[in-house]
Amino acid sequence: MTANTSDSDAEAEEPIERTRYRRDWLVIRTLLPYLWPRGRLDLRTRVVIALLFLVGAKVAVVQVPLLLGRVVDALDPAGQDVILTLPVALIVAFGLARLLSVAFGELRDAVFARVGQHAIRKVALQTFERLHSLSLRFHLERRTGGLSRVIERGTKGIEFVLNFTLFNVLPTLLEIGLVVGILLYRYEAPYALITLASVVFYIGFTFFVTEWRTRFIRRMNDSDEQANTKAIDSLLNYETVKYFGNETHEANRFDVSLRRYQKAAVTTKVSLAVLNIGQGVVIAIGMTAVLLLAGQAIVDGHMQLGDLVVINAFMLQLYQPLGFLGFVYRQIKQSLVDMERMFDLLGKTPEIADAPSARDLVVDNAEIEFDHVDFAYDPERPILHDLSFRVGSGQTVAIVGPSGAGKSTISRLLFRFYDITNGAIRIDGQDLREVSQASLRGAIGIVPQDTVLFNDTILYNLAYARPGCEGEEVESAARAAHIHEFIAELPDGYQSMVGERGLKLSGGEKQRVAIARMLLKKPRIMLFDEATSALDTATEKDIQANLGELSRGHTTLVIAHRLSTVVNADEILVLDKGRVIERGRHLDLLAKGGLYAEMWSRQQESQRVAERLAELREDNGATAMGAAEAGE
Repeated sequence: MTANTSDSDAEAEEPIERTRYRRDWLVIRTLLPYLWPRGRLDLRTRVVIALLFLVGAKVAVVQVPLLLGRVVDALDPAGQDVILTLPVALIVAFGLARLLSVAFGELRDAVFARVGQHAIRKVALQTFERLHSLSLRFHLERRTGGLSRVIERGTKGIEFVLNFTLFNVLPTLLEIGLVVGILLYRYEAPYALITLASVVFYIGFTFFVTEWRTRFIRRMNDSDEQANTKAIDSLLNYETVKYFGNETHEANRFDVSLRRYQKAAVTTKVSLAVLNIGQGVVIAIGMTAVLLLAGQAIVDGHMQLGDLVVINAFMLQLYQPLGFLGFVYRQIKQSLVDMERMFDLLGKTPEIADAPSARDLVVDNAEIEFDHVDFAYDPERPILHDLSFRVGSGQTVAIVGPSGAGKSTISRLLFRFYDITNGAIRIDGQDLREVSQASLRGAIGIVPQDTVLFNDTILYNLAYARPGCEGEEVESAARAAHIHEFIAELPDGYQSMVGERGLKLSGGEKQRVAIARMLLKKPRIMLFDEATSALDTATEKDIQANLGELSRGHTTLVIAHRLSTVVNADEILVLDKGRVIERGRHLDLLAKGGLYAEMWSRQQESQRVAERLAELREDNGATAMGAAEAGE
């Protein structure tokens, strides 16, 4: 049974290996257009010039052993009865050949540098743009740490493959051809055949063992991504870790991934030693065989001492890049693995894409209509059922309901982060699936429940709605959101850094930044998703009054849990389990005595309890202060 299992595993391994070869070639084919960029004559010219320098460098390199051999023959006193003279011209030519080989190589790298960096920039930019084009579903499921490591290693892999494929593999193959040709032309066939056989066996052995090692490299990369993901995830949730005192737990989780990486890395190092030893054996056998032939030929009088020097120099010169070729091939294989994952990102098709005939959204009245909308994140778990409502021009409609009712899903559908299952969502009669996403999102401003800020200045985050905007407009929006005074008191004012994800600001301060940012955008449609949930009651009342003034004339959709914020809405929809079960104005819904009235009653009672507790704390504080004064 064991044998059968092994046979099955081997059979299963073959298609996997063939698939990997195909994927490697696919990655290389994907990369080639960046080497020969369309419409860039300047870069294409640089590629041609770099290749000419490459050929020139190798032609100069093979001249070095030939000139060295002639110098040795000229200085060999054996069989000569004349006074030796210094072969100055040959020595100068030897030095010039070495200089040209180095100079042409450096010029090649200098000329090609712009092509390589252009390719890296284009691929990195396209990957970044593709990540932003992918759906919200992808970003909710992604692992940020692993994703950043994939992009980092992928761009480095491109740089390595571009430089070393062109400037190490290709030159080495060219040099092998030149050396074998010279040996075949100047000496007997066995020299060329032994050299060629050694090279072929060396390359074959290197490829075979490197393929075997690739599985360990993949395993090491996977472990590295897992470790990096856990580290970044833990640091992003630093406060949560501290709340629960789970530093040791997080360290243990990280160490599990590090142990996997350590094990894979050790295996990779051991397999590398096997490869290096095997390569050394091949080189030693090849050089020994050729030098034995050459030495015997000198003894027999068929060759001169200079010929032995030429052959030895050729072999040394040839095996030096071959030794590097093993490293290069290993790195290229690893780079292809890294690039494969990054190109997989480039190959991902966005779940939500503009239709080929998509046009810009034209907003006149800014009327919103949900027409019998059904939606589910997962077919097995429907969220919205036959949802229909309309927000007229300049009206304010509020959506309330218990947690999990589907309220926030409505905001995601309005921004078209997902496409609905059935029905239609329209703005001024235009189906959202038929307009461009950029124009749609440009017409809507949002204050989200969870405001996440960029790790930059307050000014940058405020002006993010209209990049480059500054001065009075920003300050006016900040005043309207009741945050200008707070910013003015900071040592650096609007240039103050907010920290990663805005952690230097409180929840209320972040929400006020979000409100100011939305006001600065000046959208025709305003969407508030629990926009004042993190504010104290006094600030909330001030901002609600301002928002009521600022949203006048704008079509406004309010998603709220705190019912006191929506009492003035033109219509209130009560959502429960994805269905509208009540609708009407505040007083009408209270009069019905349904779910809305029940929610209102509970919240009013909670507010009264909170106010009573605050009064008791104030009274206790005053009593304690009086007792202290009496004691004095």
